[in-house]
Amino acid sequence: MIKKCLFPVAGYGTRFLPATKAMPKEMLPVVSKPLVQYGVEEAVAAGMNSFGFVTGRGKRAIADHFDISYELEQQIKGTGKEELLSSIRSLINNNKFSFTRQNEMKGLGHAILSGQTLIGDEPFAVVLADDLCMVEEGEDSVLAQMTKLYNQFRCSIVAIQEVPHDEVHKYGVIAGDPMKEGLFRVTDMVEKPPADQAPSNYAIIGRYILTPDIFDIIRDTEPGKNGEVQVTDALLKQAKDGCVLAYKFKGRRFDCGSIDGFVEATNYVYENVYKKGLM
Repeated sequence: MIKKCLFPVAGYGTRFLPATKAMPKEMLPVVSKPLVQYGVEEAVAAGMNSFGFVTGRGKRAIADHFDISYELEQQIKGTGKEELLSSIRSLINNNKFSFTRQNEMKGLGHAILSGQTLIGDEPFAVVLADDLCMVEEGEDSVLAQMTKLYNQFRCSIVAIQEVPHDEVHKYGVIAGDPMKEGLFRVTDMVEKPPADQAPSNYAIIGRYILTPDIFDIIRDTEPGKNGEVQVTDALLKQAKDGCVLAYKFKGRRFDCGSIDGFVEATNYVYENVYKKGLM
């Protein structure tokens, strides 16, 4: 089983300035939990228990969140507020958290490569906390759906969803041969193509299962769009030399990297999770 999950969290979150001037965007709360905690909980639901974070300057709040706060906990000990920390204490007590820094912002591929020391030589998941993925109560988390596929096919897998054609320029986009409903063998990948050059409207979202050979492929990948090392370029090479799958997941994804998506996610979680006593 896949036990490790990598979180690239070094970005600046400029779309949320000034809120993110001193606070990591991954710590923005959706109702009462920060975005990054939702991602960790999703991975835990998929059987993972070791989490690596590729951070940057000004991101210490993430490490602090996944650590004990003795002063706070002592202050609320024995009160009704103690229960409010139960979810994060459970994560801290039952999982391992490690951190490294990405000294320069050189793209998602570079961020993943920076996390190699935290992952080692084994398959792993990648979660972009900006993408909040929700499923119905009792359903498998998106990463759990993907790990089941990995156990069957033993290759890299990207999560995809259909987006309007006028939005494909915001995403990595795939083309692929259908294998079964919702599952494609990738034949092409393009990072943020113009709408008239996109191979499809299947956009990659922030969930990946990657095999460890991806590190060497990224290391040999030349910078692409905007001078950044794109993981899509590395995955395309992996697809051509072997196999990469694209999976149209079951669930709902919110783009919490945008203000509209963040507000939509907050409203959804408030109505469908918080008010029902599920968090």
